Amino acid sequence: MFPKVNCLPPRQKAIARPGLRGHSSAMTQPDPILNHPTNPATALDTGAFHAVNRPAAERRAASLVARRSIKGAHQAAWLLNAIACMDLTTLAGDDTEDRVRRLCAKARRPLADHIVAGLGLVDMPTTGAVCVYPTMVGAAVRALDGTGIPVASVATGFPAGLMPLDLRLAEIRYAVDQGAQEIDIVITRAHVLGGDWAALYDEIAAMRAACGTAHMKAILATGDLVTLSNVYAASMVAMQAGADFIKTSTGKEGVNATLPVGLTMCRAIRDHRAATGNIVGFKPAGGMKTAKDALNWQVLMAEELGRDWLRPGLFRLGASSMLADIERQLEHHVTGRYAASHRHALA
Repeated sequence: MFPKVNCLPPRQKAIARPGLRGHSSAMTQPDPILNHPTNPATALDTGAFHAVNRPAAERRAASLVARRSIKGAHQAAWLLNAIACMDLTTLAGDDTEDRVRRLCAKARRPLADHIVAGLGLVDMPTTGAVCVYPTMVGAAVRALDGTGIPVASVATGFPAGLMPLDLRLAEIRYAVDQGAQEIDIVITRAHVLGGDWAALYDEIAAMRAACGTAHMKAILATGDLVTLSNVYAASMVAMQAGADFIKTSTGKEGVNATLPVGLTMCRAIRDHRAATGNIVGFKPAGGMKTAKDALNWQVLMAEELGRDWLRPGLFRLGASSMLADIERQLEHHVTGRYAASHRHALA
């Protein structure tokens, strides 16, 4: 039976209701699986693939969020948990070191002081990570020094990945050398569309090796994969090749993170664990802009994978503008009033 989700996330249990007062924020509490070992590779097994019924996946995903309502103190706790699981991201062509430093300042202090005080939190929460381009890793590492917030870097010719493999591997090594603790790689979509699973496996395995001790998130670019069956198969190959997380999208595709795709990938994670005993994380990214989106994705994780996947060690939200709406909703919880959107600038 799936766990109920009409209660506080596991990392928020210490927060009292209804005022959330007198307790430390969940982000300062130890997370026993935050630094779980990397997912060991297993042999390629195409026999683990199976077809996915899209209408059934769409119905299941829609029913999950339609029948769950998270309100009041529960909602505030879930939104705080979303901040703890957020990869605060800037991946723009006009990124500068100054913009990255501002983003890192927001990652360190994602909420205004009066909101933190109103929620009764002892400590300022922080985001799960900051995600940038490889050339911006050094600036992010310096800005986050001493905070414990990891720096994630996209690599391998993000977002299209259409570079020679040796150059993609070199980009991974460069980002790691600059201090990135997490690497978000992109796969070659043509391998999936052509059913060349061995080539996809070998590519991801080589990227896993290039990451060294850094955790690797495999971006499947699901909006380019056409079918949910392809999404499931690509998820299985990525996990078999050693990906520590599987991630929906680059945020640059025409269609990014959707709940039916997320459901399909969560089922693949569950099936991979049943077959191998290995634990893999999940990251939706792209198109998520509201606090409601943050709640919906957490509901999906709790229902499909269980409450352990409501922690940053196994769940990340790839977003930037979502944080502003979360801050706005939390201010409403404290004051009873909605602030103008421009009062909650990202950085």
